[in-house]
Amino acid sequence: MKKRGKKARQASRQAQQPRLAQSIPTLEAPRLLLRPLELADAEQIQTLFPHWEIVRYLRNAVPWPYPADGALQYVRDMALPAIARGEAWHWTLRLKTEPEQMIGFISLIKGETENRGFWLGLPWHGQGLMSEACDAVTDYWFNALKFPVLRVPKAIANVASRRISEKQGMRVVATEERDYVGGRFATEIWEIAADEWRARRG
Repeated sequence: MKKRGKKARQASRQAQQPRLAQSIPTLEAPRLLLRPLELADAEQIQTLFPHWEIVRYLRNAVPWPYPADGALQYVRDMALPAIARGEAWHWTLRLKTEPEQMIGFISLIKGETENRGFWLGLPWHGQGLMSEACDAVTDYWFNALKFPVLRVPKAIANVASRRISEKQGMRVVATEERDYVGGRFATEIWEIAADEWRARRG
């Protein structure tokens, strides 16, 4: 039996890889559409994202002050390649009543202690919208991607974000110090397992 050539083996491996950029679905929440990230979204991200109230409790990997092409660099060079590698799933958030207007962003990420991240444009704060988005992607994490546990770090000072984890039935499993755009803060690692999540949703 002939050995398969290098190109044939590579083609076979590529065929077995999921076409993640195309296969990430649009998700729905009661008031929201969660659309898979596209390069064209960089323009609206650049407008909505660079505000201190949004970035203060994000990881210090976010450049600050935010450069004029920061969103393009992030989407093109980091987010979309991570999707293609099967390491992350990114969605833009939009109201069903105004689907062309992006209002925020949410991600799922493979990893040990940081599996979800999000931000919401300032005009839409305080309306419970991010709780809806978090429920939608957490369902996807457990029911479609089949991960056994979801963990998210939260700066203790980030009360609004911690409240979402509390509402989802997550629990604190560790505390540590982490570096954020706004400085070094005490941080809690929140966790929920798949069976716990399904029991709450069922």
